[in-house]
Amino acid sequence: MKEQSKQSLPGIPTLLAAIALSAATLWLLVGGIQQEDPVRTIAAIVLGVLLTVGLGGFFMVEPNQAAVLSLFGKYVGTVKEQGLRWNNPFFAAKKVSLRVRNFESGKLKVNDLDGSPIEIGAVVVWQVVDSAEAVYNVDDYESFVHIQSEAALRAMATSYPYDQHEDGKISLRSHAAEIAKHLTEEIQERLAQAGVHVIEARISHLAYAPEIAQAMLQRQQASAIIAARTRIVEGAVSMVEMALEQLSARNVVELDPERRAHMVSNLLVVLCGERGTQPVVNAGSLY
Repeated sequence: MKEQSKQSLPGIPTLLAAIALSAATLWLLVGGIQQEDPVRTIAAIVLGVLLTVGLGGFFMVEPNQAAVLSLFGKYVGTVKEQGLRWNNPFFAAKKVSLRVRNFESGKLKVNDLDGSPIEIGAVVVWQVVDSAEAVYNVDDYESFVHIQSEAALRAMATSYPYDQHEDGKISLRSHAAEIAKHLTEEIQERLAQAGVHVIEARISHLAYAPEIAQAMLQRQQASAIIAARTRIVEGAVSMVEMALEQLSARNVVELDPERRAHMVSNLLVVLCGERGTQPVVNAGSLY
């Protein structure tokens, strides 16, 4: 079922013509009764019935709205010209909004790729692009959009871990753009048959489930501490190496292997310690 354009008459001129015909019908009816002319009377009655039926052909189309027309259950076309329109009075018109709409899903509880329970929610921006598919391919396209979007969000959430444990690996928390693109494609694939175009889909809520939130927080803190310590050690080793090279190059002092090892140990303690060091000054010995 694909959308087909259907021509319709402008409503204002048609309404003026109907008013003129109504006046003519009234004139025929009054004249037929006064002159006792059955032909004029019957003609006026028939014309009045036709005008009454014809009034059912008027319908209103608002901006960014479409009227899906059907004749005794058969789709005949879609009218998108805005304003008052007129068409076959036997056509049934169903209005479909073409405006951009959005909704926020509820907080879904799912398991990520690592099996950890998480809470996730998303905002989906969408609009109807094919009115015929939206009306006839699905029963209720708005409910269809909501349900399928949540199903796509669940499927997407199980494809990625919550946190990035390895460099270059996509995760829900660290790669917002990639996740949004995947989610949009996942929802669009499910809604294509409903004549709906997904403009954007982004995660609006992401958190660990309450039962493991504290444990995962400790895990994140441990990971951060390890990463910081690794960076500190790398910097400390570089500074020690530079200090030894500078002392040797400038001939400041000659260190044997034992004193060199002792100096390296002291420098690493100073550079890697969490607290400020308190040096002990050796003033020499009396003997």
